[in-house]
Amino acid sequence: MLTATPSCLTRLTTALRALIRNTSRALIISAGVASLPADSFAQTSPTAITGARIITGLNQPAIEDGTLVFEQGRITAVGESASITLPGNTHIINLNGKTLMPGLVNAHGHAGNVRGLENGHYSRENLIRQLRLYAAYGVTTVVSLGDDQAEGFTLRDEQATPALDRARLFVAGPVLSASSPEQAIERVDATAAMDPNFIKVRVDDNLGRTPKMPADVYRAFSQRASHHNIPLAVHAYYLEDSKAVVEAGADLLAHSVRDTSVDQAFIDLLNETGVCYVPTLTREVSTFVYENEPAFFTDPFFLANAEPDTLTALRDEDRQQAIRNSQSAQHYKTALNTAMENLKRLNEGGVTIAMGTDSGPPARFQGYFEHMEMWMMQDAGLSPADIIRSATSQAANCTFLEGVGSLQAGYWADFLVLSENPLQDINLTRSLEQVWIAGKPIERTGFATQP
Repeated sequence: MLTATPSCLTRLTTALRALIRNTSRALIISAGVASLPADSFAQTSPTAITGARIITGLNQPAIEDGTLVFEQGRITAVGESASITLPGNTHIINLNGKTLMPGLVNAHGHAGNVRGLENGHYSRENLIRQLRLYAAYGVTTVVSLGDDQAEGFTLRDEQATPALDRARLFVAGPVLSASSPEQAIERVDATAAMDPNFIKVRVDDNLGRTPKMPADVYRAFSQRASHHNIPLAVHAYYLEDSKAVVEAGADLLAHSVRDTSVDQAFIDLLNETGVCYVPTLTREVSTFVYENEPAFFTDPFFLANAEPDTLTALRDEDRQQAIRNSQSAQHYKTALNTAMENLKRLNEGGVTIAMGTDSGPPARFQGYFEHMEMWMMQDAGLSPADIIRSATSQAANCTFLEGVGSLQAGYWADFLVLSENPLQDINLTRSLEQVWIAGKPIERTGFATQP
């Protein structure tokens, strides 16, 4: 049995308890705006939000007295209030003292397949429900890296509209595997016919339990994906595999290096190739945190949209004991420490980080885990400004998305309204009051009781 290192779990529990004591305000819905129906913002004239601090998501200071103007779902102007002239027919909303920031972009999530703790529920209805759940927590764009079916592609193709009321979805189709380079080529060709945003493969042996994809096969996947001009996202665990897949042409590393400390050669490789790194720290948390009742099970911010039956199942003593007895769960507890140390070093080395969680599978709670991920990134040593960029513009750029991830003219008006300033402490993203998608405030409650 591996000996687990408890430091990350202790930090997670202690910090969450402190946050829970101070987050009842995160459930507040601002009066007068978020309570209005979305059709109140069917924009036949521009809308301007004035007086707020605006974090654009770009590498620039916040605008302390800013104005954001949008019409027909898209931003038309953003800047200092004194510098923007508003048309006479503009609908003006004063949010003095509030903070605006872009909606969060999850560079590695999943949607549509899980209901409660069960897989096998992929449907249009479940996708829409989960995308609305993501949005309720301020995650307005989700890049689903695997297990995507036809309904997901259809929803993606329908979402470029000012009427959208859920998170935007981008899809990879199935996670691909092959026994030979020839089969890899065939499977990329078949997936390419679906017009995915990514090709996704796994180069991992599941802690020595399964065969790892051979190098000639993942090279074939990479070359064929490039032939179709589709970026390749790779699930890897080990440092040497992560190096090898980047050298083979991978465009996105979908998880942390977790077996050992990263070296300067890896940092240089990522910087030279421009390949982005997605930490998915909460993926590791999900493997072991349910060995006992997690601290966040009493967090009002979480409970607002948590399903009681799911929490009851996760409190089951037999389930908890099985996790305590699981060698892999205890291994991943140790791996989390390594992942956090590596994230700090990579960020300090100039590597581009894209926030992602791998949320969506059972007990990886969509929306809430993105906030937990950002808190853990801060705990690993990243600044709030770095984290916000990683969860907005960088996540969008790393996943080759246009029109989302930052507040600038021409982009979708997908943004968050917070009562506090998250540049002071990333935990303050939990002071979320409103979520706007395509220039409309959306509904943020009721998911705990939906069938």
